[in-house]
Amino acid sequence: MGVKIETERLILREFLMEDAEAVLAFSSSDEVNTYTGDKSIHSIEEIRSIITDVWFSDYGTHGYGRWAVIYKPDNKLIGFAGLKYLPELDDTDIGYRFLPEYWGKGIASEAAREVLQYGFETLQLKRVIGIAAPENIGSWKVLEKIGLTFYQHESYDGSKKKYNWYQISDDDYFRMCD
Repeated sequence: MGVKIETERLILREFLMEDAEAVLAFSSSDEVNTYTGDKSIHSIEEIRSIITDVWFSDYGTHGYGRWAVIYKPDNKLIGFAGLKYLPELDDTDIGYRFLPEYWGKGIASEAAREVLQYGFETLQLKRVIGIAAPENIGSWKVLEKIGLTFYQHESYDGSKKKYNWYQISDDDYFRMCD
């Protein structure tokens, strides 16, 4: 197994095929997908395809990707957090997605801080971006809390919808850590 990061409450690790049922739980939730631009997925076959064709592929191609987040008090996989290389932008995005019952507990911030640290300190990325729907206040507040700053309100992925775009450079990250 590749990366494994632990905090007081969380374990972040690469996804395994055995995680498919847990991934289905958060991927099939319309509430979870409200602001993501993704459709809810209700097929275990589709989930297995995402694990293999997206996450495993990202680990192999880029050396990073979205990670499973296990909430240690419940010993339960509750969502994902991680980085994703966006070739169309030649940039790396930070993202997170969790079951609704774990929202508002600081889990996204806790996981995202670790992801950002890994991105800058281990992968030596030069910049990380975050893209959030303006109405997804919780998501953009997490981005701001971990040090990203707003830089544009623009569409993404061919959509007419405009999103809030955030960024942090390696210099800003290391200055923030001093």
